[in-house]
Amino acid sequence: MSQVIIKDKIPQQELLVGGHLACPGCGGALAMRLVLKELGPKTIVVLPACCWSIIAGPYPQSSLKVPLYHTAFETGAAVASGVRAALDLQGQHDTTVMVWAGDGGTFDIGLQALSGAAERNENFLYCCYDNEAYMNTGIQRSSATPWGAWTTTTPAQQPQATAKKDILAILAAHRIPYAATASVSYPVDLIEKVRRAMTYKGTRFLHILAPCPPGWKFEDEKAIDMGHMAVRSKVFPLLEVEGGSKWRFTLEPEPLDIETYIRAQGRFRHLSAEQITAIAATVNARYEGLKELCSR
Repeated sequence: MSQVIIKDKIPQQELLVGGHLACPGCGGALAMRLVLKELGPKTIVVLPACCWSIIAGPYPQSSLKVPLYHTAFETGAAVASGVRAALDLQGQHDTTVMVWAGDGGTFDIGLQALSGAAERNENFLYCCYDNEAYMNTGIQRSSATPWGAWTTTTPAQQPQATAKKDILAILAAHRIPYAATASVSYPVDLIEKVRRAMTYKGTRFLHILAPCPPGWKFEDEKAIDMGHMAVRSKVFPLLEVEGGSKWRFTLEPEPLDIETYIRAQGRFRHLSAEQITAIAATVNARYEGLKELCSR
């Protein structure tokens, strides 16, 4: 897709200003920028503890041009439910409430509040920018960390020993109106999913892969390449689920062997060829399962 076409498909408004405190090459910062472009100024952001608690800037400053509510790690979805109720009582039904949480505040610490809100079908958009570890506090593993990955709590001698939690399937099992995966490396697909999510009322969930240079151990300028490789290798397929049962792929890019993706990251440097082969088998098996779901 040409740069001209991409520019035409992405809103030009900027609600993330310069001077934020993200690391160079931060996928999470780009994710916020793109999502807010589509949501527009009538948005309230609920922000549980994560990298973005720092990126936004110290109180009373903020790098966002929309209201921002910092809240506790485990309470993102609960706080958003309350903000939504207060807005509805005031008749502000056209204001979007968005939870913006990392994988720690979604897959782990915030899952109970998210599950409860999804079961009630609370009317907000929940965005998880996934950098696959607790990056803000020193690169500790989360349940979003892939099998075999190095973190400071899963060192090379004892790397991550369990598979990444399938958060999209968990949210789909709640039968919410809309859930999808997205990547900052495919901005048009991401924008279109935000747009589609906003056509529904109820709990909507976006799982956005956000490559992290210091946590994944790659050069700052390679973040977009890393996102492309994750999708092309089938590690992070782009798809959406409507009503918990209607699955479909939204993009099937040119394929890439998984070893290229893994070897580009220092967090996997310790893996043997046999271990990479095992990862490839797991990824391919999951992808075949997704194909079956999408064909129903």
